[in-house]
Amino acid sequence: MASDEVTSGAGGTVRIDVWIWSVRLTKTRAQAAAACKAGHVRVGGERVKPAHALKAGDEVRLFHAGRERIVVVSRIIRKRVGPPVAAECYVDNSPPPPPREFVAPVAVRERGAGRPTKRDRREMERLQGPKPS
Repeated sequence: MASDEVTSGAGGTVRIDVWIWSVRLTKTRAQAAAACKAGHVRVGGERVKPAHALKAGDEVRLFHAGRERIVVVSRIIRKRVGPPVAAECYVDNSPPPPPREFVAPVAVRERGAGRPTKRDRREMERLQGPKPS
């Protein structure tokens, strides 16, 4: 790893949008900046702008892709790195993602099969269950 990628010591700072992108919490830096502008990024409980200076030890809360990520900065990096190296730059305290909802199977017919026959209709009604009165 090159010396310009990692800043060692407590005095190093980096823009919050650059760090979020570098550790792969968002796919692009533009997404990271947009999340900051929309108020979805908090450092120490305060909403921050994309140019906010981030330092080691800060707690970052990011609401992205339908879930909240809570991470504590352990190392400052300026360049985007691979996933194994990125995972070493923060401690993830995020709650586990919610379980996926079970979706009942839907009757599938081939395209262009035309109008369902009486047998097809009875099969679909059996799968859907009794009709509410």
